[in-house]
Amino acid sequence: LATIRETDAIIHVLRCFDNDNIIHVEGSVDPIRDKEIIDIELQFKDLETVEKRLEKVNRAARTGDKDAQKLQAVLLQIKEGLEQSKNVRSLDFSEKEREEVITELQLITDKPVMYVCNVSEDAAVDGNDFVNQIKEAVAQENAEVLILAVSIEADINELDSYDERQLFLEDLGLSEPGSAKLIRSAYQLLS
Repeated sequence: LATIRETDAIIHVLRCFDNDNIIHVEGSVDPIRDKEIIDIELQFKDLETVEKRLEKVNRAARTGDKDAQKLQAVLLQIKEGLEQSKNVRSLDFSEKEREEVITELQLITDKPVMYVCNVSEDAAVDGNDFVNQIKEAVAQENAEVLILAVSIEADINELDSYDERQLFLEDLGLSEPGSAKLIRSAYQLLS
């Protein structure tokens, strides 16, 4: 988690396809559950960070320190949101509060995130029910959702020439490889 804390953005890959040959650690494919498991772990880590910071700030706030009291208010708002299973990036703060308090804390759930839905080949263009569930689940998160069929990407990478790749993409009804979309989306995520 320390490594994630130091990143500028998070790309969270979610399995959105069934395949009996690929075993899922939980025994079934449920990308919403998988997302929530990771979210809870990251939220707990952020809650730990906020609580440690609050311990220090509370002492200063009790002495009447106005800056400490402002910081305390923001930290309590973050704590409350995390305790309600909300990611910090979805909480409503002013730009000033984000710059002065939240950015300094390097909270993991405040980082921009992109959910990459790894789908089967037949769902590469339109997605599937899993993808629609993910889009609904992250609607309030200020997060991007990208559909990618990693199996198709592997097939594309095995082709030798640009022309072969283009023909393969045309046969699938795709305009470009998903890796190009992923790269472009990642740059947008990072501004």
